Amino acid sequence: MWAFVLFETLVFTGYFAFYLFYRTQSPELFLRSQAQLDLRIGVFNTLILLLSSWSAARCVQSARVHAYRAALNDAFLTAFFGLVFLGTKVVEWASQIRSGNSFTSNDFFTYYFFLTGMHFVHLLIGFVVIGVVVQQLWDGTRTSRSQQLVETCATYWHTVDFLWVLIFALLYVVR
Repeated sequence: MWAFVLFETLVFTGYFAFYLFYRTQSPELFLRSQAQLDLRIGVFNTLILLLSSWSAARCVQSARVHAYRAALNDAFLTAFFGLVFLGTKVVEWASQIRSGNSFTSNDFFTYYFFLTGMHFVHLLIGFVVIGVVVQQLWDGTRTSRSQQLVETCATYWHTVDFLWVLIFALLYVVR
């Protein structure tokens, strides 16, 4: 998992570098386009994903002390926060498209839709990961391998959340 985390971080670092390069080429365009994003939605989604990381961490801690019912509840809570994030992101995308901003509108919106879309896909994969955790916690035969799997899945979830914090900073905050 750590090799995957490193790989994903390097890939997204490349995406971020391209974004920053193009931003330096057209700073006025990026500022005008960025102003069309609703910072409140970005902050809300960031808080939601931070809560999902908190519940994923609680899941790991509960599983470590063999409180599997609490761990299962935390896994479901993590999934719930993830669903709230995805729903909010879809609403935000629809709002941008209704406003005339699409993947092909300009360089900023190309990166906006690409970066948030890539994150969206990684979050969808995260639901598969949470499904694995739920299966391990639901199953009556728990081993040290089960605990390791819960922790590995939480590591993936935290990585996706960390990437969102960077995306949020670049797209919504950095002027």
